[in-house]
Amino acid sequence: MFPEIHNQLKMKKTFIALLAVVSGLNAQMSKKQKDIEAIKSMSGCYKVAFNFTETFNYSDKEDYKPSKVKHDKALEWVEVVTDGNNEIQLQHLLIVGPPNQPHIVKHWRQDWLYENQDFFMFDKGTTWKYNEFPKDQVKGQWTQKVYQVDDSPRYEGSATWVHVDGKSFWENATDAPLARREITKRSDYNVMHRRNRHEITKDGWIHNQDNDKVIREDNKDDFLLAQEKGYNVYTKVADNKCKAAQGWWKDNKGLWKKVRKKWSKTFSEKKDIVLKEKVNNKKMYSHLFALKADTSKKEVNKIIEQFLN
Repeated sequence: MFPEIHNQLKMKKTFIALLAVVSGLNAQMSKKQKDIEAIKSMSGCYKVAFNFTETFNYSDKEDYKPSKVKHDKALEWVEVVTDGNNEIQLQHLLIVGPPNQPHIVKHWRQDWLYENQDFFMFDKGTTWKYNEFPKDQVKGQWTQKVYQVDDSPRYEGSATWVHVDGKSFWENATDAPLARREITKRSDYNVMHRRNRHEITKDGWIHNQDNDKVIREDNKDDFLLAQEKGYNVYTKVADNKCKAAQGWWKDNKGLWKKVRKKWSKTFSEKKDIVLKEKVNNKKMYSHLFALKADTSKKEVNKIIEQFLN
């Protein structure tokens, strides 16, 4: 009798342990599904308000001039390019000009990778250093990889999506090149340390930023020149307001798939990336934006390879 009771107790303990494992896995899957829903909810048609202001400066120069306050508005379509369990790609397309003659500008792209270990971290200039993060460091996290308009690297970082008190948000700090709004006007710093927070709202989402403007030089400590606040509000509108961008992407997605494939092959080599600023006195996006939709893979690859040092 006693051996039977012992066996029953042992089986009960095993069953409870299995229930705990299954319960844990279900909770993990439920959390991951919430993450995926939050990421994908950033797709669609949006009215966007871009707001930036310099908050503090630490320059020792009396004639230091801060960047002007920026308030811009735009209509933007965010297309789901890849929809996977561990990878989601969102392509942003700006719609500019009058409604009866809209012009589409291929904007930034954000890729989200689950428990990604491969990173290309911006250093300075046109250099991104390859880093492999330990598996336990990225457990349960999503990497946001942000790309420039020509699909070359920009910045990336890993963090956990948080769903609490009715809020869903993701935040990370990482180094990046100067934003386009700055690089055409400023040459007194060369790195932007970005603190990015993406928060989902009932009306869309908010890209909240607290950024450092940093001077980085070899064999010297980084110098914090100034700080800025960025607050970009994405308010969802009817998808048919972004029809022009949807049509443009349908016509041009084949070309940009070739561009992404070339970059993916480059990233798979897991080496530092150093880019030339210009080839034939033109930046990479100028070369790629001039291509026709049916341009061959060979021609696309050739252009990108010319910029790879």
